[in-house]
Amino acid sequence: MTDVTRRRFMSMMGAGGAGLTIAPLLALQAGGAAAAPSFGPGFGPIAPKLPLNANDAVLNNALIGDLRNQALLAVPDGFDYWVISPTGDTLSDGHLVPSNHDGMAAYRGPSGGTILVRNHEIGTSGTGGTRCRLPSGATYDPTQGGGTTTVVLDAKGHVVSHIGSLAGTIRNCAGGLTPWDTWLSCEETFNTASGSTIRHGYLFEVPTAGESDCKPMRAIGRRNHEAAAVDPSTGFVYTTEDRGDSLLYRFRPNVYGNLQAGGVLEALRIVDMPGVNTVSNFRQYLFQPLAADWVTIDVADPDTESGGNSNRAQGQAKGAARFSRGEGAWYGNGKIYFVCSDGGDARRGQVFAYDPLDSTVTLFVESVASPDGMDADNGGFVLAAPDNVTVGPDGRVYLCEDGSGVEKVVGVNLSGELYEVARNTLNDSEFAGACFSHCGRFMFVSAQSPGLTYVIRGNWRKGRRF
Repeated sequence: MTDVTRRRFMSMMGAGGAGLTIAPLLALQAGGAAAAPSFGPGFGPIAPKLPLNANDAVLNNALIGDLRNQALLAVPDGFDYWVISPTGDTLSDGHLVPSNHDGMAAYRGPSGGTILVRNHEIGTSGTGGTRCRLPSGATYDPTQGGGTTTVVLDAKGHVVSHIGSLAGTIRNCAGGLTPWDTWLSCEETFNTASGSTIRHGYLFEVPTAGESDCKPMRAIGRRNHEAAAVDPSTGFVYTTEDRGDSLLYRFRPNVYGNLQAGGVLEALRIVDMPGVNTVSNFRQYLFQPLAADWVTIDVADPDTESGGNSNRAQGQAKGAARFSRGEGAWYGNGKIYFVCSDGGDARRGQVFAYDPLDSTVTLFVESVASPDGMDADNGGFVLAAPDNVTVGPDGRVYLCEDGSGVEKVVGVNLSGELYEVARNTLNDSEFAGACFSHCGRFMFVSAQSPGLTYVIRGNWRKGRRF
């Protein structure tokens, strides 16, 4: 497949259903190495706007301060938004909403509503001492404060209930939704916590109703996990790793939908480039599907990361491809999208797509500076430091920035141009957890600090013009 033309590749990427919209997306930087991404029309210019609940008491508590009557986001004309379940709000069981909102997924809820399962990237403690707690008191490691909360919304996007659903984990950064309607919450650490003998560095499964059993899935690997994406046709779990020399992993479960029943852990290798480091000098392969295969990770749950024992060291020894700081991952349009937050020659980010049907991996976004200095607040980069990724109801890809200076949610439109969807006008906190309701009316996304989840309502299907 390495000699497939870009035209042919774009045709393959657009084959079937919502995937039709992804083909023009790949025209980004189609002019070759000299081309630079530019702003496209997207949903139109964005401007600061008050939330619809600007006067609501939910925006005023001891942990987030008084955020009432402030424009927290800039959004396109015709879009509006409101805040739900902020840090310090009171959960339905009387505990406080934990801090450090992060990865998230949306599921179809009762009566046309939505269920959100949301990570909290907390270690020993959170802002103001908040931590994840379960109504039952169950926990994985009582010394740690990370975990998840589950938020049930009605059909209009307003909170019906919210409650703790996983507790006792460390730095639950991102994760991924499964086709059997659970959330995979990832620990971004390898370490055993200070004062504890309990090992960390795992994935935990969280149901959309009720509590997690708080049992780690050791066979998927122990490492600095970031995100997960599941291919619904096979049940294979693809995971990223937040390290400068990370790998893309695949877990093939023995039983579809039962990740505790064991399986095989593997890492991606680019066939004609064993051991390649994709962080730099890789833009020459933009839009080129590269044949890939998988090497086995023999010890999924190592005792230590030293001496070649880590998951990534095992994979690298067998020629697995290296990616710089693997972050968000999402299944959509028949592809596994995964983000490298500081990959590329400019170290401002890359986005890859893995096609499980023909086992190819393709670089289709690499951030470079705009020659006209557009978006000067971020040093001339339209996209900088992408992290979480999702796919919208129109098949377009949306990226959350983390570390760009001016934090944005950035989309890629049908003409292959980058455009702003939302901008954080409150502070410089990262965006995280972008996802969409089943009806396509709402984007849900969080700002990690002070811990706010936004419901952004708009014409998210505007790009569906095929």
